Amino acid sequence: MPVSTYLRATARATAALAALVLVAACSSSSEPEPKPTPQSPDASRDAATLVRANPFTGKAAPKGLPDHPAFLVKIENTSAGAPQYGLSEADMVVEELVEGGLTRLAAFFYSQTPDKVGHVRSTRTTDIALVKPTGGHLIASGGARVAIRKIKSAGVDFHSEDTRNLTLSKDPSKRAPYDRLLDLEAYAKEHTSDDAKIPPPYLSFGATPTAAKAKATSFDVRFSRSTATRWRYADGRYVRVNGHAQKGKDFAPDTVLVLFTRQADAGYRDPAGNPVPETVFTGKGKAVVFHGGTRLNARWSKKSAGAPLQLAAGGKPVVLEPGKVFIELVPQGAGGISVRG
Repeated sequence: MPVSTYLRATARATAALAALVLVAACSSSSEPEPKPTPQSPDASRDAATLVRANPFTGKAAPKGLPDHPAFLVKIENTSAGAPQYGLSEADMVVEELVEGGLTRLAAFFYSQTPDKVGHVRSTRTTDIALVKPTGGHLIASGGARVAIRKIKSAGVDFHSEDTRNLTLSKDPSKRAPYDRLLDLEAYAKEHTSDDAKIPPPYLSFGATPTAAKAKATSFDVRFSRSTATRWRYADGRYVRVNGHAQKGKDFAPDTVLVLFTRQADAGYRDPAGNPVPETVFTGKGKAVVFHGGTRLNARWSKKSAGAPLQLAAGGKPVVLEPGKVFIELVPQGAGGISVRG
């Protein structure tokens, strides 16, 4: 192996090891881990041989992590943009409020990069606090000038047709603005680098997850009078009953997080004259963790746009079982949860 290639591989392995250490730190008990002695195999193990963890799911990645950054893609979430493509290959998905009481999806892609993702829609300032902790790319069809200005000022790597650093194809079966599709596989190849940043763990995952006893196998998450996402627990996964994904290829999370968030005015209106909301994804608020057909009441906190998302219950950190997570950013007051069973 050439020396330069070895050095790059070692650097990425070292960064991956740091991410694993953070996962372990977030999910450890109060008992300190014994320090390896000079004779311990752990003390001399080559970092390149360690099994790495996916920062969005906490699951082992024995084949290693990709040589590209994380990608956050904005996707239409109404029947006008159906079907949604590529969601089954996402690592994590977030649903956020937009104007008119509707919602939009922000899907994180890292371990897989499908060649067809969409239908791609515009960005919102809410997306800054979503993508900034990952150091990844925010990908959208476009955005209002004021929103793009704030996103760039926040140091986010933004790509869209409006900024002329992204090429999207058109779905001939759809009308604008619901017709944009992204070949993420090709895009990822264009942004592959040996020194691509490995995102830190997005949530606290661990082998001993925080237990919950209250049963909740079916529930609705309400964003507004006109919009609610219905969930059902079946066969070990959660299913969006009223989703818009391509048949049989929806995002099927192991955990659904409902975070109650404050809403602010983004400072501009959409083409129809509706005020555009901004979800304030910093600070703290109530949270509900749905996992394994159970419900756990908790609290969420996030110190800044670039800070990690933290969960706590009963004064102790909440540890999630490794797996795919769907995050619902529900507005305080207008939003809510209805558990049906």
